Amino acid sequence: MENLNERISALTLKMAKEPQNIENYHELSELYLEQKNYDKVMSVLDSLLSIKPDDVQALVGMGTMWFYERDFRKSLSYYNKALEVNPKNYLIYYNMGNVFAEWKNFDKALFYYNRAIDLNSTNPEIYNAIALLYQDNEDFVEAKAYYEKALSLDPENVNALIDMGNVCFKLYDYETALKLFKKVFVLAPDNELIAVCIGNTLTLLKEREQAYAYFEKALKMTDDKYRIYICYAISLSEFKEYDIAEGMFKRAIECEPKKSDAYVLLANLYSNKGLFKEAIEIYRKGLQVDPNNAEIFSLLGNVHYLNNDIEQAIQSYRASISIDPTNDEYRLIYSQVIEDFLTSNEV
Repeated sequence: MENLNERISALTLKMAKEPQNIENYHELSELYLEQKNYDKVMSVLDSLLSIKPDDVQALVGMGTMWFYERDFRKSLSYYNKALEVNPKNYLIYYNMGNVFAEWKNFDKALFYYNRAIDLNSTNPEIYNAIALLYQDNEDFVEAKAYYEKALSLDPENVNALIDMGNVCFKLYDYETALKLFKKVFVLAPDNELIAVCIGNTLTLLKEREQAYAYFEKALKMTDDKYRIYICYAISLSEFKEYDIAEGMFKRAIECEPKKSDAYVLLANLYSNKGLFKEAIEIYRKGLQVDPNNAEIFSLLGNVHYLNNDIEQAIQSYRASISIDPTNDEYRLIYSQVIEDFLTSNEV
């Protein structure tokens, strides 16, 4: 098989001899896309559009490249030009739906996705996109219905299986979520994230040994173990194996000492066990890593309060409010603690 670079060189030479042959441009852009050289893709498509400004494939390609660059306005401008040339191309409407989905404009995204369905009702990716749109809008019931439609068209669509599994998880339908995740694991047995999803679901189904087995599988699949350690530790905590969970959180911290999640969860574990001094120490380490995290200040305030250090609690709550002044929960806790403090100090 010809080396990709050799194919590109041969095609470039061919284009020099046939500068008006647009198929050469399409083929070269595909080769650069395969190479993931997106600048070259855009350069080739731009050259093609200078020869044939109404080439729909090139216009859609440029729109997609700008979409990847997250310049959604430029992306939409190319899609609109393509639509003027061919208003019956479902892919243009689908891509425009993706742009509005990124802009969190639910109504327009749904409009364009539905227009795409009008033109191509058997494409599972469109239904998958609509389902994801509803999922982002936290309408999990509607999302599930669209994932089911996508899977009726493509039963082995991995994205739809994963996303529907996540939706079922959100709907507390853990049995169905488990079936979906396990189906994905058959299709993608080297995917550590799916092994973690299965472990998380088995934990909630109170299947301790099976849950642990999947976390162990996940740990063997990747060197990036941070999230796996965290999920494993949470599972251990659910089964009241607190000492082992503590060690697992510490492993996560060793993996990623500059991320705050594991510090917070370990401190929560200490707090729940009534080990307030230990919890305070770990929350403070978390704040060294993430000094503008309002949630950690609020949690630190809670532990100070439980430890009867009301003045320190008030300082922590004030810090959380100064970082996130619109958070009603932080303000409510702060006002209640202040009121209790003033009442207890009345003469």
